[in-house]
Amino acid sequence: MNLNVDTSEQLMQVALDDLLFDKLMLQIEKDFVLANIPLGISNELNATQLIVLIKEKVYYLMMEHFAEYLNLMYIIDIPEKEFENIEVTDTVDVSGQVTFLILKREYKKVWYRNKYK
Repeated sequence: MNLNVDTSEQLMQVALDDLLFDKLMLQIEKDFVLANIPLGISNELNATQLIVLIKEKVYYLMMEHFAEYLNLMYIIDIPEKEFENIEVTDTVDVSGQVTFLILKREYKKVWYRNKYK
């Protein structure tokens, strides 16, 4: 699988084009619940709203509950080398970059499960 996307919005468009958006939402909710951080994703959310919801939750966790944030990254299984590419500017920008990493990893899980089912 080769994802040629640079932003969360582009990734969401790929998920929508591949008809995997609903499965992506379910996978995200599942992994957040495993980390004991339910997002409460509803079926009425669009792609932009989902990005904002995750970004806000990541920001909150980074600022208030860093241990839970680290646990979430472990559960989602984001490779440590991916964090090396994050440009550290301020927490809002970093939370946006981490949101992209989360979406990319979760999409890969969904894509592989769908392809090799």
